[in-house]
Order: sequence, then structure tokens, then C-alpha cells
Amino acid sequence: MDTTRTFLAALGMTLLAGTALAQETFPSRPIRIVVSFTPGGGADFTARTVGQKMGNLLGVPVVIENKPGANGTIGCELVAKALPDGYTILETDRGALAVNPSLYKSLPYDPLNDFEYLGIVTSAPYVLVTNPRLPVKTLAGLTALSKAKPGSLNYGSYGIASMAQLNIEALKAKLGIDLTHVPYKGAGPAVQAVVAGEAAATVASPAAVLGFIRDGRLNALAVGAKRRSPLLPDVPTLTQAGGDDDTLVPTYFAFAVPVKTPRLISRQLSETMRRAVHASDVGSKLNAAGVEPEGGTGSELLEVVKRDIPRFRGIIQNIGIQPE
Repeated sequence: MDTTRTFLAALGMTLLAGTALAQETFPSRPIRIVVSFTPGGGADFTARTVGQKMGNLLGVPVVIENKPGANGTIGCELVAKALPDGYTILETDRGALAVNPSLYKSLPYDPLNDFEYLGIVTSAPYVLVTNPRLPVKTLAGLTALSKAKPGSLNYGSYGIASMAQLNIEALKAKLGIDLTHVPYKGAGPAVQAVVAGEAAATVASPAAVLGFIRDGRLNALAVGAKRRSPLLPDVPTLTQAGGDDDTLVPTYFAFAVPVKTPRLISRQLSETMRRAVHASDVGSKLNAAGVEPEGGTGSELLEVVKRDIPRFRGIIQNIGIQPE
């Protein structure tokens, strides 16, 4: 009996030592960041910029995988079901975490129970942009044209009940205008559709539209923020343009790992994310692209998600979108 107890005690100590060693040596291989949206938008830029710095700090490669679809659902589900070992990180947005619970009857992930949040990485206001061939240069001009030709103008979004649709539908209600919704598979495709003239307008983070605005392929009518963007000093805020700044709710891009990821690992990743975001070289790149460094904590993000879910449920019900 004593021999058995001694053996079991030794085995337990060995397992504990092995676990501690595994945690101490994390990471020992490449980490992947699953971006739940297409390349070309603010989410993708944030992941690549911050991910590269995190890789430098951790001493391992960080690989970006874009898994778009269903308003971020595909990427979120993939990470929710991934091995909780710290080697798979989700990057997603406000819509996937706070809007999708009201959009789908059976969501394949639970924002409040399937993730360990690392924190908000960056945030960005939305910029309302139009195709330059559209005969409008201001929000008032878009409003007048839409009222003169109800339903003839369309707008691109990132999918049904995406942040882009919810924001523009709120703007439509505020201004009393009629624009036809056309969903695309992400910010990049929606912006490209406006550049090509397939859609008249969309909203996107500055990172997704800044280059097109600067080279004249998009017109910026307003930015949903309290102050003008230093990157777009000639573009009025929504209030200055005749609307309401609270209509275009900012988005954020956040990191999470699967629930049950060891706490020491999730803390290490969260702290590394904050160090990366606040590094001077990273901060300058993010600001130059129009996304604002945040570097928040996981507990802060959890509280934001808890507040946002009922908030957006009310907006979706007012619009009349039925859960699928």
C-alpha cells in the first residue's frame, strides 16, 4: 500500500512538473490568429500589424488566417472549438460578439461562455463613403438624391445585420431616406463594390477606405466620431454634416482564445498584446491607418459584450430583422 501511495505521489508530482514546464515554455511553436473577416479591412490590418509584433515579443511566428463568412460566425466557431492551448487566437469585432446572438436562432458559439477574452486591440470610427461618380459631395446631397429617387440607390454592407447594415439602417431612420441594402462578404468586398460603382455607398473603418479616399476613388461624406479624424481633417463629423454622431457606432477589433485555455497562457497572451499595441512603432502604424490603439483587458471586454448584446437586440428588433 505504501509503495502504491509513493508511486502515485511521485506520478502526481511528475504531472504537475510537466504541466508547469509546458506553461513555462509557452510558446514553443507558431501561433495562428484567425481573423473572422476578409483581407483588406481594419480587422485584417490590426491582426497583421499587432500579430507581427507579438511574434517578435514571444519569439515565434504568428500566422494570420482569414476565415470570413456569416458576419464573423465561421471564424468564431472555428476558434471556439479549437484546442484551448493558446496557439489559436480569434480576432473578431463588435458585431460578431454582440449582434450575432440576436441574429441567429442557433449560434454555433456563445460569446459569453465559449471564449477567454484577451481584450480590445484597436477601435475605429466608421466613415460614410460614396462612389465619386454619384452626383453628391455631402450628406445633405445624398439625403436629397435618395428622397428624389427612393430605393434607387443601394448601399453595401458586410452581411445581414453586420455593423455596417445596422449603422446605415440607423442613419436611414434618422434622415428619413430610402437606400437598398446589398450584403457583401466583408468590409473589403463592400468597399470594392462602391469603388467599382456596384454600390452607391457604405461605411467602413478608415483603414479600409483611406487609400481610396486619398486617390479619389471614394468620396468621404462624414465620420462617426465626436471629433474630426486627423487622417481626414477635411471630412466633417456626422453632426457637422447634419446627422447625429451616435448614429454610426464605432467598431472594435478584439482578441480571444477558447475557454479553458490555461489562465497563465491567456494572461501571457493578453499582456503581450498590450505590449505590442503600445509599442511606438506599432502605434504609429495603427494611427496612420485610422485605427486607434486600445490594448484593453479581457475583463473590460467581457463587460462591453454583456452591455452590447441587449443594446443591439433592440436595434435589430426595430429594424425588423428576423433571426435565422
